[in-house]
Amino acid sequence: MKAKQKICLIGGTFDPIHLGHTYIAEKCYRELNMDKIIFLPCKQSPHKLTKKNAPDHHRLAMCQLAVSSFPWAEVDDYDLTAPSPSYSWRTAEVIKEKHPNAELFWLMGTDQWEAILRWDRPQYLASLVNFIVISRGAEPEYIDGLSALKIGGSHSASSTYVRKNTSSCQTRAWLNPPVLAYIQEHNVY
Repeated sequence: MKAKQKICLIGGTFDPIHLGHTYIAEKCYRELNMDKIIFLPCKQSPHKLTKKNAPDHHRLAMCQLAVSSFPWAEVDDYDLTAPSPSYSWRTAEVIKEKHPNAELFWLMGTDQWEAILRWDRPQYLASLVNFIVISRGAEPEYIDGLSALKIGGSHSASSTYVRKNTSSCQTRAWLNPPVLAYIQEHNVY
């Protein structure tokens, strides 16, 4: 019998996607033997309803450029085309329909893990996916009824910094060259 495909989902606004995002995805892919990592740019985070993001088509294009050299990565635009706000459980349902024989995982940072009980339907989401928390050292806090795998690692890149300092040397160091070229060509920020 063929083993289930292991697919890890990584959601975010990716405004813009940077090398920190792809670093943690690749770390997850390699350390946990994933078959595929799917990046899920979301239209609007339910926890950041007042934040104005770059237009969806730009964030989608930047994600596609950022992962184009990784054969194990792809981008899914479901969250960008679904009604707002983006709920992780809804996205997981759709990905599960697309990959019915896969074991799904959801990669998040410690900050999101600590906020998971404020997400919409966290217990239901846990029935669809296995959580993976990327941590900078400390074990993820125990959350009653939920469990998570932990991988260590960090990257200093910051989307906020990139948006505010598009021409800095630091920004150039934190972006995949095609993403930087796209931002400059389309004057995204």
